[in-house]
This record gives sequence, C-alpha cells and structure tokens, in this order.
Amino acid sequence: MSFIRTQLTSVISICFALVSVSVMAASPIPSPPALAASSYILMDADSGRVLVEHNAHQTLPPASLTKLMTAYVAENELAAGNITVDEEVLISEKAWKMGGSTMFIEVGERVPVEQLLKGIIIVSGNDASVAIAEHLAGSEEAFAEVMNGTAAALGMTNTHFMNSSGWPAEDHYTTATDLAKLARATIYQHPGRYGIYAEKYFQYGKDKKTGKLLGRQPNRNRLLWSNSAVDGLKTGHTEAAGYCLVTSAAKDGRRLITVVMGAKSEKSRASETQKLLTYGFRFFENAQVKRGGETLETLRVWKGTTNQVAVGVSEDIVVTVPRGQSGHLTATMELNPTLEAPLRQGEVLGEVKVMLGDELIEQVPVVALQTVEEGGFFKRLWDSILMFVYSLFS
Repeated sequence: MSFIRTQLTSVISICFALVSVSVMAASPIPSPPALAASSYILMDADSGRVLVEHNAHQTLPPASLTKLMTAYVAENELAAGNITVDEEVLISEKAWKMGGSTMFIEVGERVPVEQLLKGIIIVSGNDASVAIAEHLAGSEEAFAEVMNGTAAALGMTNTHFMNSSGWPAEDHYTTATDLAKLARATIYQHPGRYGIYAEKYFQYGKDKKTGKLLGRQPNRNRLLWSNSAVDGLKTGHTEAAGYCLVTSAAKDGRRLITVVMGAKSEKSRASETQKLLTYGFRFFENAQVKRGGETLETLRVWKGTTNQVAVGVSEDIVVTVPRGQSGHLTATMELNPTLEAPLRQGEVLGEVKVMLGDELIEQVPVVALQTVEEGGFFKRLWDSILMFVYSLFS
C-alpha cells in the first residue's frame, strides 16, 4: 500500500487507497424493508454501523429483553473472578414466587450460577433473574442500580431499569438502539460464554410428586430452528411491550444484530427479524481499512530519546458499505505537524477519516504506538535550535 504525504500548515495529510474486498459490480440498493413493529434496528456487529432503523431511539418497555443486561452483569462478575460458575445461590422466597416464565427453582434450594444463567438466557426465567440479582447485589433493587450503571458505561443513554426480569414497572424502559449496543457488548466482551444463547433447550427441576425431572423447555427464539446463521440472543413479551426479539446472526465472515420491538405475535417478531437479516446480508459488505497496532507512518519527534515514533490505530478499522462499493473507499490520515517528547503509547496524535465518495463513514483516532521519553538537556536544546531554523524555511 503506497502513501502520499503532503505537508500542511496545521496537519500532515496522508491519503491511501483501499483494496476492494469485492469484485461485484455496484448495483442499486433497494429501500430497506418496513416492518410491522413499533421500533427496530439493524446493525453490523463488526463495524457498529446502523443499516436500518425505525423509531430506534423511542423509549419502550423491554419486557424480558431486560434479562440481556442481567446476564451481562453476571458474565462481567464471572470474568472478574468475583463469582464462579459452580458457586451455589440460595433461592429466596421472592425469587421462587415470581410468575411468568420460570425455570422451576424451589425456595431454599441451592442452584449453581451456571444453571441460573441458562435459566435466564434460554428459558427467560423470572425466578432465575431475581435469584442471580439477589446473589450479586444483596437485593433486586440494589442490582437494578448496578444494571443502570452498566448501561451508562455502555453508552445506553435512553435506558433505565427497575428490576432484573423485565416485569412491568413504571420508569423501566430502553430503546432498540441501546439494546443493540448491549447485544454487541455481550457478543464481543464474553465470546467464550456466548454459546449459551444458541442453546435450544434447557431442563431443570423435578416433579414434586414423582421426583422425576421436568420436561425440557425450548428457547423461544424461533429463528434458532429456521435460520442456521442465527446464534442468539433473547425474546421478550408483555402486553405493554408486545412481542420483542434481539437477534444476532453470523454468515460469510460477517455478523449482524437486529432488535425488533412491539411486534404483534411470536411468529411476527421472527418473520420481521428475518427480513432485516436478509436485507443486511444481501445488500451490504464489510471492508477492513487497517489493522489495529500496525504502523501507518513513522514520524519525526523532537526533544526525545529517539527521533521517531510509529503511529497507527488502536483497533481494526472495519467499515460497512453497500454491496459492490468497497472499491470506492478512500481514507485520509491527518496528524499534528510537530511532535515533541514526551509521548505516551496510546496518546492521540490525529485521526483517520474514511470516505465513500463525499460521505464520511468513519473517523478514528490515530495514536502513538510506542512511548518516547523526553531527552536530556543538550538534546532538547539542540532540537529547539533545529526547530527554529526549520521554521524559518517552512
């Protein structure tokens, strides 16, 4: 990949061409499907680009989609080592009494965290949600505070939780956009645990009279059976929320996330979601602009222990564009013209702008890939003289 450098008064601009990931000729992209739902969104999981949205920032009751946050908080605790999958949770009377969907735990029973998480994710257990909330925070009310703090950290700016299950409550709401952000975090921050969301059945509990195991409960996400690309995430339903579904699917090296809220039936939320998935996979593609950590350019540094610093981006730059358009992408890197030590690894020194024609589709900070310490007295003095001389001719 070749670079062309142009020295400007305020920035250094480096333009580079992108290699197309597709040889398909560009063709018109049809209008996105209009769904029979109150609110919906289609997001490319890798790039985070929103491909379709309708009322995606409208606050709505999330019903059992709430449990995505309950499970995410629990997975954070597992990852931090604060709990273990085998750790036993004492089931309270409050958890046992929960109505709606349940995994059939009994009051006073001790249930492993792993079983409760499966009860939450696969069969949407309200009892399991309350049990894990009480175990992690002491009470469901305290756990709701943790949920809200976590939502804020994820940038879920239009979300507020009152409980762990999604049981109808005043001031309990979220949006399709926020749920897509949560789904993305669930998938990428805990990849080793994400497989639970694809499990089709869960069996737990015994018949009180016979002592025999109760029958298997199916995952309510119909698309797990009808679409082999789908591997999660969660269903929800109440009278106020309607039928809701957050889904992710992976195909041909891409992953999409959909959120459909307020559909009219269980069948409808699945079929409307399928429309979004078909549209996203059929008419869009991804292009990798640059890999994180790779050197984009080596720049002059003044007054440091070394005279050069490598710069690049911290994470891979992946963009989503209409099918056949990736060959038309261009990118420009703009950097501060004068760099002086000390510089810390990760320090922002400029930005990369990715364009599709005249449209700005991505803007990413450029950072120092290494630390450059400040040089000694004579090095700083000599470089100051050189900088003054160069300024006379620039």
